[in-house]
Amino acid sequence: MKLRKFLFACILASLFVIAVGCQESDEEAATEGGKDGEDQSENLSGDVVIDGSGTVYPLMAKLAEEYMVNEGQEVSVEVSRSGTSAGFKKFLVENGTDFNNASREIKDEEQALAEDLNLEVEEFKVALDGLTFVINKDNDWATEMTEEELKEIFLASSSIEKWSDLREDWPDEPINTYGPNENHGTYEFFYENILEEADLKEDINLQQEYSTLVNLIADDQYGIAFFGYGYYASNTDSLQAVKVDFGEGPVEPTLETIAEDGPYGNFTRPVFTYLNVAHAKEKPQVLDFAKFVFENLNDYAGETGFAPLPDEEVEESLRILEELKN
Repeated sequence: MKLRKFLFACILASLFVIAVGCQESDEEAATEGGKDGEDQSENLSGDVVIDGSGTVYPLMAKLAEEYMVNEGQEVSVEVSRSGTSAGFKKFLVENGTDFNNASREIKDEEQALAEDLNLEVEEFKVALDGLTFVINKDNDWATEMTEEELKEIFLASSSIEKWSDLREDWPDEPINTYGPNENHGTYEFFYENILEEADLKEDINLQQEYSTLVNLIADDQYGIAFFGYGYYASNTDSLQAVKVDFGEGPVEPTLETIAEDGPYGNFTRPVFTYLNVAHAKEKPQVLDFAKFVFENLNDYAGETGFAPLPDEEVEESLRILEELKN
């Protein structure tokens, strides 16, 4: 009997040791699994430096804010807005910025400079913008205009000087024209794509800051300006947008009409960000932020004044970024 009790006690002890060992192994596996599955953004630090387009700025600034709060708390994402062309000058240099936002495509001479510097640059479309013509809230005559009338207002070769030159029943008052200056891709898009590189009027008031343009039009009953839809959408209390007749009736710029093949298509343009590929490969925080941008950009496009991209274009951008990890 004593022998039987002894053997039973030994079996119980062995089972206890095995159970404890299995529990420890399970805990270790869970711990290791947690490390492997942990969000890598939480372990990152350092800087991400972005400059360029003032038009793209609201979208990228919003994404940077969301990333720093929710993903990379130890990463500092700095977003500036010197303008597309000025931004490329800071991007296409040794140890330049990580991203350059652009409201136009990179120019041939800029691409050639990148090649001379052995900089690999990747272009990513981030949203769709509608070039918007804005007028003062008290302007009750020019709320609807044709595409050709809008061009005539800004062309140096045009004889249009007063509102009444466009339509007889409009005020016999000078048209005051405004727009972003040459640092901005919006100016270049308007000059190159809309005016087909014809000269603008010499007396046009060109500004660096979009906020200045908003204030100028808000104070000028006879003024008209052009810029990206987002700056109009965030200032509807002080501005109104001109509905544009492209030949089939007036079209108001909205998130629904802004599309490359949509009713506002003639004034729709893609906007971009350009990535320094070497920086993305060398600095994990840069690549991590880039992936965050394309995982979330369509969620914030609308609230920052942009029409979202088709899902397949976003997925293709993510595929390209995923390959940079290899």
